[in-house]
Amino acid sequence: MLVLLKTIREAIAHWWSEFTLQTRLMAAATLIVSLLMSGLTFWAVNTIQEDARLNDTRFGRDLGILLATNVSPLIAENNLTEVARFSERFFDNTSSVRYMLYADTEGKIFFGLPFWQSEVQNSLTIERRIQLPPDYASNSELPMIRQHLTPNGEVTDVFVPLTQGGKYLGVLAIGINPNATVVTSSHLTRDVTIAVFVSIWVMVILGGVINALTITQPIKELVVGVKNIAAGNFNQRIDLPLGGELGELISSFNEMAERLESYEEQNIEELTAEKAKLETLVSTIADGAVLLDTNLQVILVNPTAKRIFGWELADVVGENVLFHLPQEVTSELTRPLYKMAKDEGDKEGAQFRVTLNQPINRTIRILLTTVLDQYRESVKGIAMTVQDITREVELNEAKSHFISNVSHELRTPLFNIKSFIETLHEYGEDLNEEQRKEFLETANNETDRLTRLVNDVLELSRLESSCRIYHFEALDIAQPIEQTLRTYQLNAKDKGIELIQEIEPDLPQVLGHYDLLLQVFANLVGNALKFTPYGGKVAIRAYLLTGEENSHNQTQTPQVRIEVSDTGIGIAPEDQQAIFERFFRVENRVHTLEGTGLGLSIVRNIIEKHHTTVHLVSEVGVGTTFWFNLALFQQKKASDEMPTLPETSELKSSITASLF
Repeated sequence: MLVLLKTIREAIAHWWSEFTLQTRLMAAATLIVSLLMSGLTFWAVNTIQEDARLNDTRFGRDLGILLATNVSPLIAENNLTEVARFSERFFDNTSSVRYMLYADTEGKIFFGLPFWQSEVQNSLTIERRIQLPPDYASNSELPMIRQHLTPNGEVTDVFVPLTQGGKYLGVLAIGINPNATVVTSSHLTRDVTIAVFVSIWVMVILGGVINALTITQPIKELVVGVKNIAAGNFNQRIDLPLGGELGELISSFNEMAERLESYEEQNIEELTAEKAKLETLVSTIADGAVLLDTNLQVILVNPTAKRIFGWELADVVGENVLFHLPQEVTSELTRPLYKMAKDEGDKEGAQFRVTLNQPINRTIRILLTTVLDQYRESVKGIAMTVQDITREVELNEAKSHFISNVSHELRTPLFNIKSFIETLHEYGEDLNEEQRKEFLETANNETDRLTRLVNDVLELSRLESSCRIYHFEALDIAQPIEQTLRTYQLNAKDKGIELIQEIEPDLPQVLGHYDLLLQVFANLVGNALKFTPYGGKVAIRAYLLTGEENSHNQTQTPQVRIEVSDTGIGIAPEDQQAIFERFFRVENRVHTLEGTGLGLSIVRNIIEKHHTTVHLVSEVGVGTTFWFNLALFQQKKASDEMPTLPETSELKSSITASLF
């Protein structure tokens, strides 16, 4: 029941809310006027009824007293026949009397009109009695009056005591009918009032319906249409067959919507193109870009940022960015992001540097910038730029390491030269000729060592320079090999080492640079002679690779393999990975022979410029073999230019230039 009442109340409230203020005021005024008129009418009817009731009461009392005065002597004489005759005559001549009842002192009815019937006194006889107050006999000077309702109207009951000579004989009960004219008039007035009340509200309801159909409904349609237009739905149209001012208003609205739709169609392609340009620009920039709103929810993220933060498989748009950032970034950015979102931070932005361990080890720089409104007063969002500076950090470390190594390598010979020169300068007269020659020879050797170091550094810088372009051409690989062997023939003979040349006959020409390959052979043969003991062997081999030997070549182009082998001391497995690094020298661990530590770095750079890789196979105490492959010269390819080297080469070239 309560649920039903609640539903009805909500339905009425919803129905009432649909009306306009004007309609509500009209309904309230109509209700007040109708209630006031109905109240006045019912008050008048009630007043008339009260007057009629009062008249009936007076009439009944007077009539009862008159009748009681006439029948009391007859009842005292127990002349009931005469009482009945008189009462019937009186009842028949008076239409206002509804009934007449005579009761004895105990209230037992012994005669009544209009109903009466002689009854046999037996056990089944029903006695009719009048219920009177217990003290009615002692207080019976005045008639007792009351009313009761019947289907034919309200009847006035008058109870008149019957007395004779001061003796109480019983009671006479008379029922007085209401005044027919008054009752009819009251009923008519009441019916007319109800009809007027119902008619007024029928008119109000009809007026409300007509108002809703002709005014309210079009206005609601206009309101909905304006909201749709404001929301960007320019397809909105209102189709109502109305004339007058409302019809003109609806027609103007439809014309406005049509023009807006036409304008949107004209500009949608341009807006879409501009949006696509911006999205393409953001998605293709090298740095990561994440756009946040003031609730720190992601609005836009480009592929670079997804790759850096490992969001390739996650949909972070619409999510709080702090829930998806790596822990290291979250702990660093939580406080600044909330302060910037609340417009409490620096509007110029902030910069942070964070080292990530997941998804891979990298160092990033994060720039936070607030996005302001057109008046630059309130914050509308936060732009987060993510830069991967791992390479920059590595370059800085490489720069520091390179400078440290070069400084150390330069300081050692310079210190030795300065020491011997100062000794000769201060104690030259105290030294004999042999000692002076020894000191000068040592200074000269250190100068040669310093010269070799500077030359190697400059050569390495020149090789790594991205501005230098090398042109490759067809050459016979036997020529630089033979020239290298002639150069080191005397050196090998002095050390008792046998130089061996094993070149396959009729080798096709390879694509390469003669001077660079000559430098490769010089470094490899020089190192082999340096680390090979007396009586050892150094061999240079060149042969065309067969199909099986060339199976690892992805391009499947014919290649020539060149090998430089020695029977020297060999290289330990733990040193083979670092042997091509700058300033790394095996002699630091296994012997005391001196070198710049740059020879193999130069070899690696030259071989890489030939688009191949240098390899080694070595065993301590057995010997070492360096080998690499060169592509054959193709007639369609007259020359080859050097590819652009990575950023590391440019950085280290600038360092070398500043040092020398």
